[in-house]
Amino acid sequence: MIEHGLRVKPAMTAVRYAMTTAVLMAVTSAFAQVSPVGLWRNIDDKTGEAKAELRIVEDAGVISGKIVRRLSKDAKPGATCTECKDDRKEQPIDGLEIIRGAKKAEGKDVWEDGKILDPENGREYRLRLTPIEGGKRLEVRGSIGPFGRTQTWVRVN
Repeated sequence: MIEHGLRVKPAMTAVRYAMTTAVLMAVTSAFAQVSPVGLWRNIDDKTGEAKAELRIVEDAGVISGKIVRRLSKDAKPGATCTECKDDRKEQPIDGLEIIRGAKKAEGKDVWEDGKILDPENGREYRLRLTPIEGGKRLEVRGSIGPFGRTQTWVRVN
């Protein structure tokens, strides 16, 4: 094989190709940050069925999230957050902001120091969001002190 007037062995071309590909992949992955921003579907712990779709957004480095629509068969149209104790009391559940104030932890693909609201009981929990599987799933941890639970949400887009 002749390249730029020089005779190059095919093995050298393959090595060059492999090195170029590796460098491009490394650069691409460095710029492709895994993030909780997007549309997610949460799954009911007991039934395994999709419960709701939620949109997570970021503004000035702070994460918030709203229920876009409920998917449960027993979801009542026009239902409000009767158990909420703050500005969300009696607000419609569809469109309700349930995630507030989470920020990216320095040097990690984890968002924390926020709160998540359970609209069924009106309680707020300390929040930790961890994208997994390359951002296809999101571990959502709500806790009070040492007690809590983790759900895995699935990315819709």
